Amino acid sequence: MPRYKVLVVLPFYGGSYPIGKFAAEGLRELGHLVEVFDSGLFYSSLQNLKQLRINSTRLEQLEQGFIQVVSEAIWAKIEEFEPGFVLALAQAPLTRQVLLRLKKENIPSVMWFVEDFRLFTYWRSFAPLYDVFAVIQQEPFFSALNNIGVSNHLYLPLACLPSFHRPLDLNIVDKKRYGSELSFMGAGYPNRRKAFKELVEYDLKIWGTEWEGEPLLEPFVQEGGRRVSSEEVVKIFNASKINLNLHSSLQDQELVSKGDFVNPRTFEIAGCGCFQLVDRRELLPALFSEEEVITFESLEDLKEKINYFLPREEERHEIATRARARALREHTYAHRMQTLVSFLEKKVSLKPLDELKLETSSLPEEVRLEIERFLREKGLKVDSSLADIIHTIKQGQGELTPIEAAFLFLEEWKKQYLGPKK
Repeated sequence: MPRYKVLVVLPFYGGSYPIGKFAAEGLRELGHLVEVFDSGLFYSSLQNLKQLRINSTRLEQLEQGFIQVVSEAIWAKIEEFEPGFVLALAQAPLTRQVLLRLKKENIPSVMWFVEDFRLFTYWRSFAPLYDVFAVIQQEPFFSALNNIGVSNHLYLPLACLPSFHRPLDLNIVDKKRYGSELSFMGAGYPNRRKAFKELVEYDLKIWGTEWEGEPLLEPFVQEGGRRVSSEEVVKIFNASKINLNLHSSLQDQELVSKGDFVNPRTFEIAGCGCFQLVDRRELLPALFSEEEVITFESLEDLKEKINYFLPREEERHEIATRARARALREHTYAHRMQTLVSFLEKKVSLKPLDELKLETSSLPEEVRLEIERFLREKGLKVDSSLADIIHTIKQGQGELTPIEAAFLFLEEWKKQYLGPKK
């Protein structure tokens, strides 16, 4: 299987931020050489612009200018890294100008749009600029994309990362802090606020942000409604008897929206081998069966299933174990990235990674042993490709060692005298 250099561009913040990190790990698991441009490093500076106390029009101009600067930084990374393709997550700060430059330089670009197309409509402006547009919904989104000239689209549902979303043996402190009969992890959307007011009779813990203004729920919102890290989320899943998984909706008239896409929480809880109750979704049956993930259709149905499953620990465990097996078999980020790469190979021209291998057998023994020692220290194999070695060196900090400087010189020599691979 060909290997590629891939630049993954993360957004400043939001739900697609950790998804981008997990996607990068999935690509690495497949053997690709991956760099991540972490726009989150610039988020505090973007937020600090609001402290200037200027009018909204001028503030918006400054914010757009800041995004342009970050986008130029992404282009600088592209020039340095020379990726085979660029994968951007939803709301990544890639401007129109940079996307057009990618086309001019024949570097394929992909957007993984992990949002609801009905709610976030900016896709209409940017989808035609990408070579491939991956989405978590099907019809009528496919038709809408076709109508604006975007034919290279594919359905790419979310996933779990087995090395991260896994069963944990929690200590007593974590069990007490994160544990409860019922838990929910997510933002306080209107339908969730209304639904959870009906569950206050249970041992309920609510984690996440945007829960302000609900006196009845305030005692159940944990630790001031702070933002919870991805590592803590896994602990919450593992510590809870029942993980509530109610998809978000801006409407509170209908608590269960019966929407189409399946959120990341569904796959992550399954990957952790934990039990969940999830509202019925149109695309869920193709991903998990009712023997793997239990669904509910209304608040009354949810309460009935909570009351049924709370005392039945063994049954919860059996269902969660089946869900984890299905997730590991079909729904990991490595699976998703393999689907994406295979689609790219069919639709666009990809430049494989130059697999020039390091050959040390003809070197003097003293030099060979020194190089092999250096490679082991870096976690590399003796027969690693030059690209892998250079990539590892560039991830380091501080002053270059003589061996590192020699490899970087070799890379520059290769560029000057061998040129790009045709």
